[in-house]
Amino acid sequence: MLWQHYFQPRSVARALALLREYGDAARIVSGGTDVLVELSREVKPTQTLIDITELRELKYVRNDGDRIAIGGLATHNDVLASKACAQRALPLVQACVEVGAPQIRTRATIAGNLVTASPANDTIVPLIAMGGEIVLQSVDGERVVDIAEFFTGFRKTQMRADELLREIRVRPLAAGERGLFLKLGLRRAQAISVISVAVVLSFDGAVVSEGRIALGCLAPTIVRARNAEAALAGKPLNAQTMASAAAAVLEDISPIGDVRGSAEYRRLAVSALLERGLQRIADDACAEGVPDRHVLLDTGEEPALTVKEFDGTVVSIVNGKRAELRGACRKTLLNALRENAGLTGSKEGCAEGECGACTVWLDGQAVMSCLVPAAQAHGHSLVTIEGLAASHNGKPLHPLQQAYIEHGAVQCGFCIPGMLMAGAKLLQECDAPTLGQHQTAISGNICRCTGYRKILDAMQDAAQQMTAHRAVPDEVGTRA
Repeated sequence: MLWQHYFQPRSVARALALLREYGDAARIVSGGTDVLVELSREVKPTQTLIDITELRELKYVRNDGDRIAIGGLATHNDVLASKACAQRALPLVQACVEVGAPQIRTRATIAGNLVTASPANDTIVPLIAMGGEIVLQSVDGERVVDIAEFFTGFRKTQMRADELLREIRVRPLAAGERGLFLKLGLRRAQAISVISVAVVLSFDGAVVSEGRIALGCLAPTIVRARNAEAALAGKPLNAQTMASAAAAVLEDISPIGDVRGSAEYRRLAVSALLERGLQRIADDACAEGVPDRHVLLDTGEEPALTVKEFDGTVVSIVNGKRAELRGACRKTLLNALRENAGLTGSKEGCAEGECGACTVWLDGQAVMSCLVPAAQAHGHSLVTIEGLAASHNGKPLHPLQQAYIEHGAVQCGFCIPGMLMAGAKLLQECDAPTLGQHQTAISGNICRCTGYRKILDAMQDAAQQMTAHRAVPDEVGTRA
């Protein structure tokens, strides 16, 4: 039992009133990807959660002319799906791709990343390099804070206990600007940064007129590389200038050492990473490696039910049937499904969103159910591994399940429900996925038995079979 009291306001005014009433005695939860992990580790424990996920007016990413506005409930996926961000906020997009895995990005909010205020949080770095402001709201009104001034120390911000982060306003890249984000991690997905670098350069012809460089995971807060920026200003972006900036950045840092890297390693690595980023900007290769189509694992279904405000009983559509989960309001969604609904196919491997064994679909999004408060399923639809086949065509097995059998992709079977739910969501989202898209889809799922080869073979085979089936018209036919 991680909390005692759970509120799910349906208006900003009600949420702000609750924040004023409870203050430091409560915590806000939205995506849950940080909060539930912290509660399980007894970090900043609380008896009261204020769930703001029903404040749908805060879920947006839009171009407001001279800024890109990101609502307090906008997720990393929302940024990845935004044309405005793709066109004018590339460093932020690149950072969002690096956060967690697809099931994390469907849920985790940009606001939550900022409020957690860890120097290893990827999106903070490009937001500081790009510049912008944060809108905080309480019952007393709004106040606007510069993003760079929002962070006051390690995991500390200016935000008061009675405030809600309502909006992030980002300064988009202008026509004469280029920028990117680079991250050094110890693995390709679910990696906490060893170092992260965001660079935004303004050009006057071939000369750098101004540079903004932000560095993550080197100090208690994000570091602006002022000496490196000065080494670039007024000079062409050639090999000599880049080498000078890479040397000057060492004057900007006094790096930390931890389990992911020593201080000396970070000194060497940050210089090399900055020089690599500058070279890509010089080569006009800022977007190198960014896919044309991101794997979201999100088919965007609308809430399934019209229900009264949450009063302690979770009412949902589970695998196509209405279900009432009584006594589940103090549980994670995973535990509620297993203990209250009797659906034990979803497994608990890590309880921290690292292994993917608990993946289910919530309103068409693949999510780590160990990081979702059960009450967030109130009025919404769920599909678990037990309902996967029925969600596709009602046959005994989903094509992906059949392909797993044919390719011998199942060994101990513990991770397989989560693997199937992630892979099947990709097949809903994308007609003919590439190998890279298959790999991304299961990048949040860990299997200790295999090298993933048979799993990927099964995924590719199922995709081909489903594509071939769609290409064959029904017997009655509707084609002209």
